Amino acid sequence: MIIKSAELETVCGITSVLPDNELCEVAFAGKSNVGKSSLINGLLNRKSLARTSSSPGKTQTINFYNVNKELYFVDLPGYGYAKVSQEIRAKWGKMIEKYLHTSKQLRVVFLLIDIRHAPGENDKIMYDWIVANGYEPVIIATKLDKIKRSQKDKNIKIIKEKLQLSGNAKIIPFSAVSKQGRDEIWDFIQRSIAD
Repeated sequence: MIIKSAELETVCGITSVLPDNELCEVAFAGKSNVGKSSLINGLLNRKSLARTSSSPGKTQTINFYNVNKELYFVDLPGYGYAKVSQEIRAKWGKMIEKYLHTSKQLRVVFLLIDIRHAPGENDKIMYDWIVANGYEPVIIATKLDKIKRSQKDKNIKIIKEKLQLSGNAKIIPFSAVSKQGRDEIWDFIQRSIAD
């Protein structure tokens, strides 16, 4: 995919009305510090369209990025960040659930998991929740450049076991540094929006 334009078009907070978009949507979910902004920037060939931060929990809104006026990247709030109150976390959860329930254009949900660590309880809850809302999430195993090549298969196997993935579940290892996995993710997105 050649990126001609990419812009943050809509930002929805806890009380916002979600946009009724005409274009296909592709959503990204993941823990607060899993590298969601780096992935989105990497896919869009932008340095800082999605804001990366050294302090996790930055994305507290649902952000809609218009890509080439052809589709939307939907950046969901990061979960599992301890410094946020239980009440706010519950509201984020409701916001994400509302989005998954009401979007008419959502084609695929990518769930980001840090390849260096076994998925935690929050990851499993999020995975099960996406499935319960009728989607088969595609796992993006981020931070691939931070492990040795020899660890990749073992770590992917751990992700599969912890999330109890089905045999045909898709896992795409990704590195924001080398951009490994970028083309595979784009191929998947293009197939998803072509259906």
